Amino acid sequence: MKTPALQGYAIPRTLRHLLPLAVVAFIASCPDGCLAQDTVSKSLPQQTETAASRQRRTSSESDDAVIIFDAKQEGPRKAGRRVFVRSSSLLVRGAVVEDKLLKRPEFQQLGFVITRELSEADLILELRHDLFTMYVFSVVDAKTELVLTSGKLSSLGGTVAGKVAKRFVKEMTRSPGP
Repeated sequence: MKTPALQGYAIPRTLRHLLPLAVVAFIASCPDGCLAQDTVSKSLPQQTETAASRQRRTSSESDDAVIIFDAKQEGPRKAGRRVFVRSSSLLVRGAVVEDKLLKRPEFQQLGFVITRELSEADLILELRHDLFTMYVFSVVDAKTELVLTSGKLSSLGGTVAGKVAKRFVKEMTRSPGP
């Protein structure tokens, strides 16, 4: 008698009765946080209402590490144009493009800031994978939905996120601000 879960595997009849014991032994040998999904939220420090903070997990850290950024360290920049980065590419995420933009000194000099709220954005930087190594980016005015600039670039000879950041800054220095 074959069970649907084990159809592809040949397990001798003498060992079939040991399979449930092996599963129970595996679960029992795991530490408490090994199988649970909410262990990080239990270990987080409690936030007070007066301190507005945002938690962010970085991919290079261990599973139990959390960085807390205090939102009141730097006030909002009202003069800056807010940029929302949207990437539909599986290989180049929006967070990587944001990082490359923030590392460019011209980005801050031109008065740009990154926002994660689409409704607060003045500009939307869209990136999508076109064909093989080609990527298409476009900068759209969020209020009028006019395309301000666009371009096509290759992933050969450098990172796509770095090239997008460089082209964005270059194109935005040419175009007049609001």
